[in-house]
Amino acid sequence: MSVARAPVRGRPRPSRTRIAVRRLMAFLLIGGAAAVGVWLVSEAIKGDPKKPKAVPPKVVTLRIVFPEGFTRAQMAERIVAVNKIAVRKRGVDPRLSSKTYLAATASSLLPATFNGDKKRRSLEGFLFPATYDFFATTTSKKLVADQLKAFRRNWKKIDLRYARSRNLTAYDVLNIASMVEEEVLAPDERAKVAAVIYNRLHARMPLGIDATIRYGLHIPPDKSLTKSELRSRNPYNTRVHRGLPPTPIGNPGLASIQAAAHPAKVKYLYFVRKPDKVHHYFTASYADFLRYLKAHGYPTP
Repeated sequence: MSVARAPVRGRPRPSRTRIAVRRLMAFLLIGGAAAVGVWLVSEAIKGDPKKPKAVPPKVVTLRIVFPEGFTRAQMAERIVAVNKIAVRKRGVDPRLSSKTYLAATASSLLPATFNGDKKRRSLEGFLFPATYDFFATTTSKKLVADQLKAFRRNWKKIDLRYARSRNLTAYDVLNIASMVEEEVLAPDERAKVAAVIYNRLHARMPLGIDATIRYGLHIPPDKSLTKSELRSRNPYNTRVHRGLPPTPIGNPGLASIQAAAHPAKVKYLYFVRKPDKVHHYFTASYADFLRYLKAHGYPTP
């Protein structure tokens, strides 16, 4: 049996047609919002093609070359020159500076470990000459650390047994190597020049190597030494003072260090540059040495 419902008071009930129209409008509104949402997400992922994307700054690798025999002062000058090139040609301003480099190499206990004492010295001799890559943010301490790392790696190749048999320390060998580096242009003469130094030390003769005077008095190699400079009491004057100079006079390469550890087995005590400005004349006789000087127009001592 069916029961008749009382009519709903208030707003009249919508017709089926009106209900269908409302459902269609709701569907379109919801679908449109979804479409807009998809588009927004898509654009967020893709990014605006008209807006340039941020590109991380390019890391510029710089390079500095320290030739064999360079002193720490010359290395500081090379830093200044390389920095100028970096600014002009690469558009970067390196953090390295000659002032901080000289400060970082001015005093260290590393030489003391090679000499068997506790005296602080400069790192002259230990700043291995080579080509080094660096960045604009590289500090002088980092560059020096790289040079010392290269030095230690190469020093491991040195056999010091012969030098020690002649009562020379590792620091002495490095000192001798720095003089060999300064004196020699022809590679096959390194061991001979080292032998002259060994022989003179053994004979307690002054070494008489003018490169040490230049180092001590800061005289460039293209300037002639005066008589007063040759007689100066500067501690690096090996014409006046016997024995080795107080420190190495430059930073030698591996070949010169090897020669200083393994001198030639010869009795030479003298050498002088030949007229070709490259090779040397070696002799064990002072009279022969004087004859050679006179024959080629060199001043005699």
